[in-house]
Amino acid sequence: MVTSGMPPKLPALTLPALLEMKRARTRIVATTAYDATFGALFDRNGVDLILVGDSLGMVIQGRRNTLSVTMEMMVYHTAATARGVQRALLVADLPFASAPDPDTAFRNSARLLSEGGASMVKIEGSGYVLDCIRFLTEREIPVCGHLGLTPQSVHRLGGFKVQGRSDLAARAIVDSARAVEQAGASLLVLECVPVAVAAEVTAALAIPVIGIGAGAACDGQILVGYDLLGLDSGRRPRFVKDFLAGRDSADAAVQAYVQAVRSGSFPAVEHGY
Repeated sequence: MVTSGMPPKLPALTLPALLEMKRARTRIVATTAYDATFGALFDRNGVDLILVGDSLGMVIQGRRNTLSVTMEMMVYHTAATARGVQRALLVADLPFASAPDPDTAFRNSARLLSEGGASMVKIEGSGYVLDCIRFLTEREIPVCGHLGLTPQSVHRLGGFKVQGRSDLAARAIVDSARAVEQAGASLLVLECVPVAVAAEVTAALAIPVIGIGAGAACDGQILVGYDLLGLDSGRRPRFVKDFLAGRDSADAAVQAYVQAVRSGSFPAVEHGY
């Protein structure tokens, strides 16, 4: 039999598979990508979840925050990334002001799935957002929540700051996480919260919790793809590690990141709050 010489197509990861990883205590490896080349790099080296984040406003466009990212930009970058992804679950951010109500959230989410090729959307916050999460999941659009430091709330929060330091703020995060799960979310990203708060949230929820700056107790970890390759702006948050340092290729760096998350050696104590 003549073959094309192309590598075998790997089975795509699904949401039930990620849930089973949580149950089996197999750490989930995630990163961001914004185009086909980086999507393929992370996908072929074993990353489980690839997020097309509105962080592209800062990483790609050089802006101070994510607020200027539009739906058109998100659809474009999601579609580009999808062309490089074979195995990983592809998640796309709903950008700032794209989900002010359930109907609008549905229209924009449907675009990210139908035009962009995503398998899931991510939405920041709680409160009124819970109605959007419920509306989307009832209409077969999987949702990933996002709590803690929510970049779209940068002005209200007064900057990119660790959240949940006080007992009251910590309790609010735990309660919001439960509410996001109850509304129908299948995953939760927890960003920049104290290690103890992240551990409590992870233990409280049946759905996988993906941490960034939230310690090692989460079910998985995510880093911005550029950050894990050492391609940062020079102002490196404490939760970031350069996995390219001391290695001779981007593939080797991603493999090291995957191994470090799976083994639990990353994040270490020095990467948490």
